[in-house]
Amino acid sequence: MHNQLLVFAGSTRQQSFNRRLAQVTAAMAREAGAQVTLLELSDFDIPMYNADLEAHGTPADVLRLKQILWEHPAWIICAPEYNGSYTALLKNTIDWASSPVKGDPDWQDGTRPFRGKVAGMLSASPGALGGLRSQSHLAPLLINLECWLAPQAFALGHAGSAFDDHGALVQPAHRDRVRAVVDQVLWAAGRLHPAAV
Repeated sequence: MHNQLLVFAGSTRQQSFNRRLAQVTAAMAREAGAQVTLLELSDFDIPMYNADLEAHGTPADVLRLKQILWEHPAWIICAPEYNGSYTALLKNTIDWASSPVKGDPDWQDGTRPFRGKVAGMLSASPGALGGLRSQSHLAPLLINLECWLAPQAFALGHAGSAFDDHGALVQPAHRDRVRAVVDQVLWAAGRLHPAAV
């Protein structure tokens, strides 16, 4: 099995629980036989979306991001929760990635990087709900962009005590829940995109 899975977190904070969760998820998917790209949004120079700025030319890193999203049939997004919703960073990334590039034969269709992708959602939070409200807001956004959303999802609560000193999840039950999302996303991508696996 050679699924092309993209894993990324909607945070660039150095000690982010969601970045840790993304690292755990990528490792689990590799153990399951998938080819995994662990993306760090901090590696991209993407400004706040502004149509006037875009009129002067879509930033090069936005075009690079569009290509990466398009190349991977399966994604897992680790979505932090700020004020009961997903982060401005995640929204801004999606807004740029879905914005049409006028006159570009590949990217004049704004939905192209998203359409038909199998997306799984994870989140981690110090609170008891684990970022569940972030997922509840992210889900309709992804569906609106024509992603296939995996029914399996997991919100990791009390994230401050959920990882050991090496960044691994302490509780087997938590590992099982993450693995269930990984397995379902890979399974669905294998059926929707058989040529890519």
